[in-house]
Amino acid sequence: MAAGPRVLNVNVGVLGHIDSGKTALARALSTTSSTAAFDRAPQSRARGITLDLGFSCLRTALPPQLGPGPGELQFTLVDCPGHASLIRTIIGGAQIIDLMMLVIDVTKGMQTQSAECLVIGQIACQKMVVVLNKIDLLPEGKRQSAIEKMTKKMQKTLENTKFCGCPIVAVAAKPGGPEAPESENPLGVSELIEVLKSQAYLPSRDPSGHFLMAVDHCFSIKGQGTVMTGTILSGSVSLGDSVEIPALKVTKKVKSMQMFHTPVTYAMQGDRVGICVTQFDPKLLERGLICTPESLHTIHAAIISLKKIQYFRGALQTKAKFHITVGHETVMGRVMFFSPAPADFNEDVQEDAFDFEKDYLYQEAYLSKDSNSSENKENDQAGEVQLPRQQWALLEFEKPVTCPKLCLVIGSKLDTDIHANTCRLAFHGVLLQGMEDKNYTETFLPKLKVYKLKHKEGQVERVMDDYSVIGRSLFKKETNIQLFVGLKVKLSTGEDGIIDGGFGQSGKFKIRIPDGLKPETKTLLTAASKKKSKAGKGDTTKEDESSKNDSVQPVTISLLFKRYVFDTQKKMIQS
Repeated sequence: MAAGPRVLNVNVGVLGHIDSGKTALARALSTTSSTAAFDRAPQSRARGITLDLGFSCLRTALPPQLGPGPGELQFTLVDCPGHASLIRTIIGGAQIIDLMMLVIDVTKGMQTQSAECLVIGQIACQKMVVVLNKIDLLPEGKRQSAIEKMTKKMQKTLENTKFCGCPIVAVAAKPGGPEAPESENPLGVSELIEVLKSQAYLPSRDPSGHFLMAVDHCFSIKGQGTVMTGTILSGSVSLGDSVEIPALKVTKKVKSMQMFHTPVTYAMQGDRVGICVTQFDPKLLERGLICTPESLHTIHAAIISLKKIQYFRGALQTKAKFHITVGHETVMGRVMFFSPAPADFNEDVQEDAFDFEKDYLYQEAYLSKDSNSSENKENDQAGEVQLPRQQWALLEFEKPVTCPKLCLVIGSKLDTDIHANTCRLAFHGVLLQGMEDKNYTETFLPKLKVYKLKHKEGQVERVMDDYSVIGRSLFKKETNIQLFVGLKVKLSTGEDGIIDGGFGQSGKFKIRIPDGLKPETKTLLTAASKKKSKAGKGDTTKEDESSKNDSVQPVTISLLFKRYVFDTQKKMIQS
């Protein structure tokens, strides 16, 4: 490692709406091109758009803020595709990015995908530079004022994001467009390089822990073997190490390694590297993960801690299906949202662990300010809207996924119309607990204590004696009342009661009142039943009049209990 000057690698994601000129910008910036760079895929060239993550690099002298020289700063440019249907690829790219360049077509401003890229950037990246591209399309006389106008507009857009106040640079990466001769010099690119240098920071890299690399290309070299190129997400790798391709359950030895055409013997987190192995068919792995053997798990379901993405329109409903991106895979999955029990809404957020000892409350949808607006508006005046500080979801995947623990998870609705002007990213979170057992519904879910609150209401039919009443309308005729015997109920007049058993065949039941009925309750109930018997004798006209005068309120019975969603015995529990 000591040979040659120190090279610091910073991964710069080039993201933006399709046709904003990302590839041309990466080409104008870069000096060394890696294998994956510049739309080399035949379908990419034919369509003139980037279909996969392209990589190339730019080397410059180490700026003073990054420590004493001599040394080089290498920017690895990750050119992410802008095509909406390829957003999965961008999400894959964004997980390895230290600094993001959001490319905006200066003649168009923010577009759907530029907004989605901004959302991904906020989730996965710490710093950003906005590049206003294609300034050569603005008439020279009005160019400066148009750039200033768009700069102000972008500053406003970024006001409420973590990129507020980030640098905005105007360039023309390829003056005259793709058909123009190569002799046309780009405008503003050297200024952009200076801005990138000023924004570069020492990313926190950690060579310890398991080796994990996101492979984005795999190809064979005659007489050498198969080369997998990608970015190391965690840990480090040395010549001779064994690495596993978990999706295929295959382990291979590292025969040689290269970083941008320079052979190396060691690489660590954040480095972009090509790893050569023998006797492996490159067709088996276009992209995916390789790792320290046995370090990744393949899971069928997961518990995640999550947050809704503010630009997503609509509620996040339990039982809905989303495209779930976990690690580098995107699969369909069904969600179930849950929150802390109401008493724990203000508890501290647990970033990296899930507590199976606690009780959690089932939610029909993710709780957010806009989730049930009508109720909230009334409460808002009273200042009572309470949202928990943390919420979780159970994700059940349609097919198993292989991923590291504690990885980033993004849920999106990728089937939404590409041209609709809406954000399709719905939520993001962290994977806290994966379920590796195929039969997780039997072996694992019963440990998850998520409950639903149940509330049933019925009415008192009549008094039996001072210590018991008969109730109705709480159960259906076919309900097995034995299951409810011993549960506590409350009368609307204030007495506490206990369900004693069924009464007759029509779903009525007997309630024992341990402290006895209050005299006024008895009077109320006797009056009500007298009325009934009067009405029964066909004296209906009088009944109507008298009910106008003193309508007797029925005495209601309320039964509250909770039931755990994954409890196989469906027990009813009262606190």
